[in-house]
Amino acid sequence: MENDLAQRIASNPKYQELKAKRSSFGWKLTIAMLVVYYGFILLIAFDKELLATRMGSGVMTWGMPIGLAVIVFTIVITAIYVRRANSEFDQLADQINKAVLK
Repeated sequence: MENDLAQRIASNPKYQELKAKRSSFGWKLTIAMLVVYYGFILLIAFDKELLATRMGSGVMTWGMPIGLAVIVFTIVITAIYVRRANSEFDQLADQINKAVLK
């Protein structure tokens, strides 16, 4: 019974669409995160002077807001993925359930 159900799910065109969309979107967000994170690491490695430069006459350097931006970027792309997963991906999953379990 379980093998039959798994086979019906795997052969459903909506399931193939869900897999493709989710995988493609996940890879795009992964690449964006890697670019931002490794860009920051490369900036630390090769331009410490920029990160150590003070902003105005205060004590804060450019490294602090840039590091904070990396953290905020991580939160934002997580929220973007969750929003899309809760709307588009969940709708596709519901359509698959209805088609396969009838």
